Amino acid sequence: MGAEVCPISSLTIILLATDGSDYSEHATTEAVNLAKACNTKFYATSVVEVNPEYEALAPQAVEKAEKEAIEFLEAVKECAEKEGVACETTVARGHDPAESIIEKAVEVKADMIVMGKHGRKKGLKKLLLGSCTSKVVGYAPCKVLVVP
Repeated sequence: MGAEVCPISSLTIILLATDGSDYSEHATTEAVNLAKACNTKFYATSVVEVNPEYEALAPQAVEKAEKEAIEFLEAVKECAEKEGVACETTVARGHDPAESIIEKAVEVKADMIVMGKHGRKKGLKKLLLGSCTSKVVGYAPCKVLVVP
């Protein structure tokens, strides 16, 4: 096999938005492969959805969610490093995951956001593009790759 070639010109920074769901796992694979092929900087982020009331009433639930996010981001980092891709991870807290993802993309000056078609949904909602994904696609300051 020959050397991999980046399929997208001028791609220097990739941001993976993940929630640890099955769809996010597929997005992780695609993001790592793309980062490797394009020799880009690679960031992975996850958002723990909170609001002040929830945080005040159930701080242990927020801490648990944050711990889970750190765990699956560590798995993403391991996956990337096995492929020779350096990965920086962050967990954000916010009331609107899409807004937090977009803010992170702006902060790291991402050329592309990679994310799953939707997150942790069941039933009929699995058939539709997730609301977070839709919002990121609509408002992102860069390209967005949505992975089924």
